[in-house]
Amino acid sequence: MQLMQAQKLADVIITVKTAGHGLLFLLNILLNKITYMTLGFIGLGNLGTPIAENLLNKGHALQVYNRTASKADALKAKGAIVCSSIKQLATDCDIVFSIVSDDAALQAITSGPDGIATHLKSGGIHISISTVLPATSNELAGIHQQNGSHYIACPVMGRPEAAKARKLNFLTSGSKATIEIIRPLLQDAGAANVWEFGEAPGAANVAKLCSNFLIVTAIESMAEGINLAQRSGLNAGAWMNMLTQTLFTSPIYVNYSNILLKEVFEPGGFALKLGLKDVNLVLQQATETSSKMPFGQQAKLQLEQCMQQGLAEHDWTAVALALK
Repeated sequence: MQLMQAQKLADVIITVKTAGHGLLFLLNILLNKITYMTLGFIGLGNLGTPIAENLLNKGHALQVYNRTASKADALKAKGAIVCSSIKQLATDCDIVFSIVSDDAALQAITSGPDGIATHLKSGGIHISISTVLPATSNELAGIHQQNGSHYIACPVMGRPEAAKARKLNFLTSGSKATIEIIRPLLQDAGAANVWEFGEAPGAANVAKLCSNFLIVTAIESMAEGINLAQRSGLNAGAWMNMLTQTLFTSPIYVNYSNILLKEVFEPGGFALKLGLKDVNLVLQQATETSSKMPFGQQAKLQLEQCMQQGLAEHDWTAVALALK
């Protein structure tokens, strides 16, 4: 038993030394008390709020920041400390989660004199949940490294209801040792699974963009199929019920077909304007890698049409309304 404990201690010491973290991380891991660390959370939108709430419910000390301060009220009532600035939050925290709307927002909160990278504790970790270009993660990982901290790309697959049900999938890339340190936190944040895509900082972002491309094209194809079935006099609900119990049993087809059939596009679990943002990112990455994506171009046109119809804040399944 003592030999096994010694080996475990040696393994952890090697991991911590490799990651470049201090004694605090070592003690927390050895004692399985990662909750002793102070966590920060930036971005309390539809998805960020239930993820932050999951962390609070697991007993973590949590500091939060949101540009619209009133969005933090519910978390404050549950014990979160509301910070008045990103600088204040980063200075006080060992690990900071962020989930913001786009690349520009992520760069704004991370770099610069008042950003996370400048003020995060030495050896601290920035976990970026946002859907952004891989080039953005590569750049920010370098900035963190220059400041003695760590950046992990950690985009998430799952809607707000999946976060509340603790059925999220986190896609990670960056230092393997650092990912092992944050893995228990991701589980506390609502992870059903944590997937690793290598040490290149932007690799997880590529995986997320490719995944979102498959989702948006699945939504469009289901919307078109349902529209065709209905206009042909077929019971579209019965047809989709057959498909989701046979060929297409995944949550994407089960959940999104239900929304499309019910035409419940408000409130938006994932806003259509953000869907268009993600499709634009996919196409930017396609240009960067000389990849042809004709379906991606068509998805962009459909979403842009919906934006012109005033559907920006609707769920991105409202792309079906462009077929009416």
